[in-house]
Amino acid sequence: MVNQSLFKNRKFLLIFFAGIFAVMGFSMFLTTTTWYVVTSLGSASSLGLVLIAATVPRLLMMVFGGVLADKYKKSTIMFFTNSIQSILLLVIFLLVSSNHMNLTLLLILAGMFGLLDAFFGPASSSMIPKIVEKSLLQKAIAYFQGVDQVAFIIGPILAGIIMEAFTVSISYLVATILVFLSAVIIFPPFVKEGPVENQENQHPIKDFKEGLSYVRSSSFLLTGLIVLITVNFFIFGTLSIALPLVVDLYGGSPINLSAMEVSLGIGMAISTLVLSRIQLKRRGRASILGLFATIFSFLIFSQAPNLTLLTAIVFFIGFSMSFVYIPLFTAVQETTENRLMGRVMSIIFLSMNGFDPIAYGVVSGLISTGLSIKVTLLIFGILGLIMAIGVFVKSPKYVNG
Repeated sequence: MVNQSLFKNRKFLLIFFAGIFAVMGFSMFLTTTTWYVVTSLGSASSLGLVLIAATVPRLLMMVFGGVLADKYKKSTIMFFTNSIQSILLLVIFLLVSSNHMNLTLLLILAGMFGLLDAFFGPASSSMIPKIVEKSLLQKAIAYFQGVDQVAFIIGPILAGIIMEAFTVSISYLVATILVFLSAVIIFPPFVKEGPVENQENQHPIKDFKEGLSYVRSSSFLLTGLIVLITVNFFIFGTLSIALPLVVDLYGGSPINLSAMEVSLGIGMAISTLVLSRIQLKRRGRASILGLFATIFSFLIFSQAPNLTLLTAIVFFIGFSMSFVYIPLFTAVQETTENRLMGRVMSIIFLSMNGFDPIAYGVVSGLISTGLSIKVTLLIFGILGLIMAIGVFVKSPKYVNG
């Protein structure tokens, strides 16, 4: 493969933009659905059930998605996943716009949509090492993961604007269009993906065990998983549910909430740009330092006295988090065999995302006992700091790697 700019790499650009549209569509779907359940179906008590239906099947199927990503062409998996998702979204749009939607139907459709999303992530991320030179891998992952995170934040903002200006059904329609565009962009004849490297014909359970065994045999990967679980459970998952509560605590409005989400996204975008320009040699050390920076910013956020300062601090949380994800992802994708890439990445995604719903539940439980959101955030920040110190002390090879 000839050394070239990423933005002259046609295959990378197709994956890049397909990922943006897919993530925005998924996050718009989640935001629109939560608003629809509370305001139109009048069933706020069922909101948790809907979120579980949309996220838990996705988590449970993510490992199997990694197995498929190693057995079949990744562009084909991404195309069919997004095509079926766009059909499901179109059905939701038609049911909502005609007032024929009910909670049972929404639970079924949300579960199917979330389940399908489990196949897109492992396929798209494991394809990057296949189409990008190793010397450009960190830059490619920086762009891909950074923009992916920003798109997940922009989606809810876009959904909120559309629902405010138009209707809930129009928000579903825009999400449908975005996911359909992702399918069009990743159409296999456009991508022209190379042959599948894993030609072994064995049971999916055996495939998964092989991937799990590979992860367990690597102290670097195991430590990296602990780092990812720490930042997602104690910081990112907690922050996601805490932002609206903090805004409400200080008497803010939806505009203040949007400002915080934008600040978080800008922080991620800028750090992504930084990491695309510099080449890190000690990626384990970079990720652990990023974890400490994220936690310290989060601790300051937990005790900030006003919305202006909170919005500014969220920027630094977003900026620091990219230094956790991107160096670790780069190290994993540089060293993992391509035939195992989908399974390894699916285990990493499961570690990242699997603890978000738990964080939602724990924070909600603590708040329901009468504990203030500020104290709750402080507790989570301190526990995260203890975990980070433990990794730093107990894993010198990772820290120096």
